[in-house]
Amino acid sequence: MPPVTGATGTFTSTGVRTGLGVPALAHPLLAPAEWAGLADPGAPLHWVVLDVDSGPGVRPDPYCLAATARLRGAGVRVLGHLDTRNGTRPFAELIADAQRHLDWYRADGFLLERCPTGRASLPAVRRLTGTLRTLRDQAHIVLGHGTHPYPGYAENADQLVTFRGSWNDYRWSEAAEWTAHYPPDLFCHFVHGVPRGHLDEALRVARWQGAATVCFTERTDRGGRADPWEALPGYWDDLISRIGTGVSE
Repeated sequence: MPPVTGATGTFTSTGVRTGLGVPALAHPLLAPAEWAGLADPGAPLHWVVLDVDSGPGVRPDPYCLAATARLRGAGVRVLGHLDTRNGTRPFAELIADAQRHLDWYRADGFLLERCPTGRASLPAVRRLTGTLRTLRDQAHIVLGHGTHPYPGYAENADQLVTFRGSWNDYRWSEAAEWTAHYPPDLFCHFVHGVPRGHLDEALRVARWQGAATVCFTERTDRGGRADPWEALPGYWDDLISRIGTGVSE
């Protein structure tokens, strides 16, 4: 593994605990056991995203209502999925979807999927996140960039997704230098195609790069033809155990 730039020396020994984010799952009707399992006590879950139909859907869904109620009862934060379409989606549509997430599912915050990364889009994203916080007090907002954005985005969200991609890319990746000025709980990494035998290595990469929220799966995107996040990984229990006990640096 090459040298990693980023929050390596500053934050890996501060005691920040790695936890799991679940960016997407199949509808609770199709994956009832997985949704129910997310409410089990002891899992180091930072949040779970609800995506009914590329957003909240057109009406309250009874299966999603039941699933999110169980998660809230277990103290798990539920985020509503908002697709910004790389900054092309109208502001009013995003706010309307956010309000539905709040009214129907009592969302604790939002994942802004396909969030822009460039400096020119920052004012629009700042306006959006500011408005979302007026709709929901203490909303937890995650910007789903999938790569390192312009540094100014770090001041406008609770977390940034700075890596989303394959294990082959992740194991040789480097954190942007500016991330060293922020704590690990600001950053999230989502990595697909991680073999079970490389979980320890993947967790070490996340810690060395200073990302406290992760999601790993052995599933792949099959060259962009599949969603690797629609199901929990087959080694979910093993991953929970490794995060709970920690991985040797």
